[in-house]
Amino acid sequence: MTPKTPIAIDAMGGDRGPAAVVEGILRARARFGGKYLVFGRPHVLEQEFQKLSGSIPEEIVIRPANEIITMDDAPVEAIREKKNSSLVLAARAVREKNAAAIVSPGNTGAVLAAGTLILGRCRGVERAGIAAVIPTPEHYSVLIDVGANVDCRPIHLLHFAIMGMVYARVTLGIQRPRIGLLSIGEERSKGNELTLAAAPLCEQFFRSIDSDRGVFLGNIEGRDIVNGRADVVVCDGFTGNAVLKFGEALAFTITDLLKERITAGPVRKIGALLLRGAFRELKNKIDYSEYGGAPLLGVRSPCIICHGSSNPRAIMNALRVAREQIEQDICGRIERMVSEFTNGGNGDNLKRKGIVSAEERKRKEDV
Repeated sequence: MTPKTPIAIDAMGGDRGPAAVVEGILRARARFGGKYLVFGRPHVLEQEFQKLSGSIPEEIVIRPANEIITMDDAPVEAIREKKNSSLVLAARAVREKNAAAIVSPGNTGAVLAAGTLILGRCRGVERAGIAAVIPTPEHYSVLIDVGANVDCRPIHLLHFAIMGMVYARVTLGIQRPRIGLLSIGEERSKGNELTLAAAPLCEQFFRSIDSDRGVFLGNIEGRDIVNGRADVVVCDGFTGNAVLKFGEALAFTITDLLKERITAGPVRKIGALLLRGAFRELKNKIDYSEYGGAPLLGVRSPCIICHGSSNPRAIMNALRVAREQIEQDICGRIERMVSEFTNGGNGDNLKRKGIVSAEERKRKEDV
């Protein structure tokens, strides 16, 4: 796939309807160029394009999709039953090499199911994970998984750590990412059964590879997600999703409280005018629309999951992220890295290095 290959877009799944998606596509075309396959109801999409630009640019092609997967649909069932939906047809276009990536603001579970069942997982990856970029004082960190896998095994967290490391190196430009396992304390004895079993597995793995690729910090705490101590924060999807949504709500609450306080009187308003540039920079750094969407890592082609309420700016930036993943071959790099150390998923390479999970070690002891 080349950057000139179109990006497939599910235009019907978002909370704001196709209007926000169409405007986002037009903004992306104006700023980044590229080609786009837009899946949805033709008459609806044509009206939106006519309203916003007067015509449909030749780089944008509408593909008919008469069904819509709603936020209330059961994800896997919807993927199997609504075969003519905008999401399913967009994913098929990627699988059939007619598009290089998929972007969707639709039902997160359905996008995850489409990525896993239609695009397929990378060789060696047992579970795909959703990665979110989190702002820190100096840079950014990657939080993975933020909702794809509620229940995980230790090997899944190791794969998330590897995928997060690749993503941080290639996308964020961090040559030697520091990887931390999210727990309730830094001590090795702290955590639940999952983190207690995953920590030694990750530690053994990162000791076995070139230290210039990444370093494992061990357990980290919730405060380390935003203070910049770790570049990649690894957790199960249940924990990650709760952290992400709490963080989004907290950021908006702080912004609202700050706005309320600095406009409380004439003197404060003057101070606010002087600090307007700083406030704008702060807003941009914590605004989810600046990041576009969260990539589903571990599938064979770029798959960007947007917030359900994504505005046109968020859609535009999601398309930018998709284009960057195509150009940087994120999916291929993840597959090569995981496959290199797991021998295509069967774990032989890990075993040769003496890296075994707690479950396997216990089975050996029982025998």
